[in-house]
Amino acid sequence: MEANIPDSETQVARVDAAIAAVCAVTDSKFRIGLILGTGLGKLAERIDVQHTIPYDSIPHFPVSTVESHQGRLLIGTLEGVSVICMQGRMHVYEGYSAREATFPIRVVAGLGIECLLITTACGGMNPAYRRGDLMLLSDHINLQGVNPLVGPNVDAWGPRFPDMSEPYDVALRARAKQIADEHAIKLHEGVYVSVLGPNLETKAEYRFLRAIGADVVGMSTTPEVTVARHMDLRVMAIGVITDECFPDTLQPVTLEEVLEAAGIAEPKLTTIMSEVVVSLDEDQSR
Repeated sequence: MEANIPDSETQVARVDAAIAAVCAVTDSKFRIGLILGTGLGKLAERIDVQHTIPYDSIPHFPVSTVESHQGRLLIGTLEGVSVICMQGRMHVYEGYSAREATFPIRVVAGLGIECLLITTACGGMNPAYRRGDLMLLSDHINLQGVNPLVGPNVDAWGPRFPDMSEPYDVALRARAKQIADEHAIKLHEGVYVSVLGPNLETKAEYRFLRAIGADVVGMSTTPEVTVARHMDLRVMAIGVITDECFPDTLQPVTLEEVLEAAGIAEPKLTTIMSEVVVSLDEDQSR
């Protein structure tokens, strides 16, 4: 647990300071936020970037330490739609508390987004999944042993006991599946389990995680989704299967292999995410 949890006033002041720093750079308005996971930063190349803000230039903003995470906010348009994009996320295994790792979600929500679209790298435990496949998250299990909502609740942000019966927006999931079908993209749907990391799992752990109902495993995402839902954001998340976690045939995996698998899947992921963004904008225009 976080050693010194800030009081509500301090939490709000820190988020407000970060929001002010972003607003000093741009007066753009956006309804959609994006988070790009490990090896999945190329979606950013589709963004017509108007402003790039390094994380370390924003007050109180945590900094990505994982080498494949760029660590910057991109503000611009994707397919003509205004977006704010986190090119790189923070993980609790980097030494951040769950509250610190999800600070950026508070900031982008405070900047006015209504929908958060997340990409994440994960290991596939479902025997039907293969390296390079995509999985739409329908639910999750948090086994990190930490929760970003522990401590004083800021009532202006959300309720003390937020409902998590449907963390991933049903309509957004349906739209993603429709887009995948239109483009003949295989898109699984299943349950993501988050663990603390940074080590990968043992064979026994994979068997356990599969037995409790998980299809994929990763080291992020659930804290972000928890905070996003606390702030009443609509959430959609897609995982890229970067390695096959089948205990009976398990092989060691390297970061290079993870990045290679992410690269294979990225064009499919970019198609779905881009078209979901466009459909959200069209819905708003009706």
